[in-house]
Amino acid sequence: MCGIAGILDLADHSPPARGRLESMITRVRHRGPDGYGYHTEPGIGLAHARLSIIDLATGDQPIRNEDGTVWVVFNGEIFNYIELRTELVKAGHRFYTNSDTEVIVHLYEQYGLDFVTHLNGQFAIALWDRNARRLVLARDRVGIRPLHYCVSNGRLAFASEVKSLFATGMVKPAIDIAALAQVFSFWSTLPGNTVFAGISSLPPGHIMVCEADSTRITRYWDWDFDPEQIDHERSAGSYAEELRALLVDSVRLQLRADVPVGAYLSGGLDSSIVTAIIKTFSDTPLRSFSLAFADEEFDERPYQQAMVRHLGTDHTEFLCRREDIAGAFPRTIWHTETPILRTAPTPLMLLSQSVRDHGFKVVLTGEGADEVFGGYDIFREARVRRFMARQPGSQCRARLLDRLYPYLRNSPGGSNAMSQKFFSQGLEYLDRPVFAHVPRWQTTQRILRFMTPEIQQQLGAWNAPDALQATLPSQLMSWSPLGRDQYVEAHTLMSGYLLCSQGDRVAMASSIEGRFPYLDHRLIEFACRLPPRLKLSGLQEKYLLRRAFADALPPSVAQRVKQPYRAPDGISFFRDGKPIGYVAELLSPATVRAAGYFDSAAVEKLVRKFAAGTAIGFSDNMAFVGILSTMALHEMFVHGTDHTKLT
Repeated sequence: MCGIAGILDLADHSPPARGRLESMITRVRHRGPDGYGYHTEPGIGLAHARLSIIDLATGDQPIRNEDGTVWVVFNGEIFNYIELRTELVKAGHRFYTNSDTEVIVHLYEQYGLDFVTHLNGQFAIALWDRNARRLVLARDRVGIRPLHYCVSNGRLAFASEVKSLFATGMVKPAIDIAALAQVFSFWSTLPGNTVFAGISSLPPGHIMVCEADSTRITRYWDWDFDPEQIDHERSAGSYAEELRALLVDSVRLQLRADVPVGAYLSGGLDSSIVTAIIKTFSDTPLRSFSLAFADEEFDERPYQQAMVRHLGTDHTEFLCRREDIAGAFPRTIWHTETPILRTAPTPLMLLSQSVRDHGFKVVLTGEGADEVFGGYDIFREARVRRFMARQPGSQCRARLLDRLYPYLRNSPGGSNAMSQKFFSQGLEYLDRPVFAHVPRWQTTQRILRFMTPEIQQQLGAWNAPDALQATLPSQLMSWSPLGRDQYVEAHTLMSGYLLCSQGDRVAMASSIEGRFPYLDHRLIEFACRLPPRLKLSGLQEKYLLRRAFADALPPSVAQRVKQPYRAPDGISFFRDGKPIGYVAELLSPATVRAAGYFDSAAVEKLVRKFAAGTAIGFSDNMAFVGILSTMALHEMFVHGTDHTKLT
């Protein structure tokens, strides 16, 4: 895992200044603390910060082809590089390293722009073709690794993180209000956007080609739930066997490294299956890490310990307290480079530091299984809401809501009246692909009420479901309802938040590479072709995944109801009825007014509510964390305050 950066200027035949490239790449030294590499020639400059995982001796980037006409810098891993290398050597290509990076330049020589379709991995790639004077940017299929860019005065700069682009001086830090509204609706910006004005993100599964007379962005891969591909006659047992083989092979590929590899063990089904596969189907010593909470409501230690005993793993536990979250939160925002609505990324950042302190650089996780196999509550909720919509007045159907969210103290299903009110939201979208997500978005959008009247007027009649639907492919309504729900989830919360703010950014803050076996594109394509009943059977989530690995887990884990990872939110930032130091300063009326995003009186009222201990539920917590993280982002990026000063 690494950091990349570069500048393209096809109109200028002098190489970009080395000092500017150094300024860009050193901003992301946390992504690659093992060394820097550069390549410059007329019109192009490439920079790389290396985290050594594969080919520790000769794998320094940038990497070139045989005659030096193709160069690449690359952030990520190509898991099938051994198989690709064998094919390319047979085709006549000559390698000078043993790294996975070098297969990229030779694949490009062999297949042109189609090279990316041969890769099994997680990656952000910048490739320079000297003969064609062409820059190619490519991002992995689901958005595991970030890639940002900006354009100014005929130059294009790209980088793993936004802070590197600010180092070029091509764009000044300013928060885009429209993008902020997107975050306060979908938990992330819409694909292609960032929260900063003038800076874009290459969407997952896309390739960008920059030449003298054109710049074009095209999609090379996407999730596809085409009903014509689903074999409803095939037995569940047969599907389970194929799933087992695919996931075992995905884990096998992702264990490839020249350094020790660990695994996160949350106590849930998904990470437990990954650790069980490592133990049973590989020679890799099983070293596991888990996150525990001092707050019992969020703690999953009994399930984690059940797996530790079952597998006999060498295990390390990191105990996270509220004060740990509050203390590390500014650093979290420095790395996420976007407002967040929950504190959940911060404990994971602290866990990644613990992993690094124990001498590991790579961990496998269970992320992605819920999106791929229908595991989230939102999928069950949508099924119930569609069922209720057929007979809205039925009390019997409404009782199904009691089976949702059993782990929440303040569940929306806590009373019949509350249930009916909450789950009746968005029924006007029943025949649209965004139906499942409207209640979540409407709950999140309550944050917009805290924005200044001027900003609320500026946003006007902006409609979040309409804006999101405009980004979706037209064929979605021909898919099953579950397929539609999965597609929207994968292209919003997963790619924009879970793999970014809660994934790559907080892991790389400690120079840790996370790997995601469930997001192997072969596994996703298999799951897209499954009959929906094998993913969500009645209201039991991930039916086929449970069946395929039931014999590998203790019953308490194998049959455990999905409990999403959560952490203490607003309450973490108060001591003895008062906000802690930097929080009090960032949310003071004067500071809030000076920033200009939020109504200072409304924010002050929310702070008093938390101080009094009367703030409960999603809305209050999302509003508080969203406002605090926005103010921290503004202070660090717009004002230029060092995040270490916010304590």
